Amino acid sequence: MTKDEWYKQLFEYLENSKFRSSFHLKQKDIDYINEKGMDVIRQHAADFIAKREAPAFIPNDGKQTPMKGHPVFIAQHATATCCRGCIYKWHKIKPGRELSQIQQDYLVDVIMTWIEKEYDNSGER
Repeated sequence: MTKDEWYKQLFEYLENSKFRSSFHLKQKDIDYINEKGMDVIRQHAADFIAKREAPAFIPNDGKQTPMKGHPVFIAQHATATCCRGCIYKWHKIKPGRELSQIQQDYLVDVIMTWIEKEYDNSGER
């Protein structure tokens, strides 16, 4: 399966989830993206994944990602990259071992793909 095929399938599954599909960027998130730019948002996503998801063991796993306050947090819930349990269920990356850089880059790419789609749908571009 190619990356495009995987992403198409993944995003179709996410859109069919009542919970995952309930997340959308609000105007304040769009304004924040406009202020910071997509490159900075990607850096934030990479930092959040590295600090909150990449460790092998996370003491507050399942509660480490807020439900609001940053576009990346919203995207993490929408893309099931919010905790190791969701990452395992939706992305098949097993918990209990540190995420490799390739796995971290993949999760950031999924997050940014969702953010860019939401941003494009907002009419800001």
